[in-house]
Amino acid sequence: MKGIRLLLCLIIAFIYTVAPETGLAKDKDKKESALKMPASVKDLSRENTYLNEEKELAKLQPSELTKELLSTSQVKINNPVLIRLLNETSIKKSPFAFGERISVYLGEWPLAYHSKETTPNWEYQKVNTNFYDNRGGTDKYQIHYVQEAHKVVRGGLSAKLPKSEEIQQMILQKALEKTGWPLAYSTALGAGTTQDDAYNVAPNTAGYLYAYAPAVHEKGTVTYGEVYLVVSGSKRAIVVKNVNSQSISAWIPIKNHVAFSYKSVSQ
Repeated sequence: MKGIRLLLCLIIAFIYTVAPETGLAKDKDKKESALKMPASVKDLSRENTYLNEEKELAKLQPSELTKELLSTSQVKINNPVLIRLLNETSIKKSPFAFGERISVYLGEWPLAYHSKETTPNWEYQKVNTNFYDNRGGTDKYQIHYVQEAHKVVRGGLSAKLPKSEEIQQMILQKALEKTGWPLAYSTALGAGTTQDDAYNVAPNTAGYLYAYAPAVHEKGTVTYGEVYLVVSGSKRAIVVKNVNSQSISAWIPIKNHVAFSYKSVSQ
């Protein structure tokens, strides 16, 4: 009897410890698969006749003093411009400063971006159409992608907010972390760019090969607040007042990538 009870306890413990982990693993796989590029999306970094800027978004590292100050804030701060300002700040501790309190107003800042949803749109903007009419032909004909004109694709914020450039930078940093894709608010495809894949246009049909610039739709909220640098005796801190949040979204194109879609018609 004791052996049966022990076995039941082990089975129950196994269900409660393994099952949730299995569910989490499935959710993680589902999330990762949702951000996987389909086979129809091609990387044209080598083929692109226009050289897009390969500028990497460097993540600013806070100094020791900045880390100390950020740890005192009750509101999360990851605005790189504000962090750079704090990095340039120097506050020396003085043994004779007891009883003194200094408060310096640094202004109202977008403090942090909180991502809620990251969704790819593989057909964000049509950039090219290759066409061949084989309705009078008796043999199949192969068409390839050839970019007919120089095309610039731009993204940006869905609404104009104070200090938009700083917000764009925070959103881009978060999207890069979540996707690992080469994202930029502006990218271009040069005229004459080609891709080797062939698409068969059957006899008595006309073939259309559409090319689209893909992009990521980032959706979340921006936290704003009035930032004060407070020095009280030997203590140094960041105090944020009048905190508010604003919903925001942005489109960010995927650099040097094209999504292809082929369609044939008989009439």
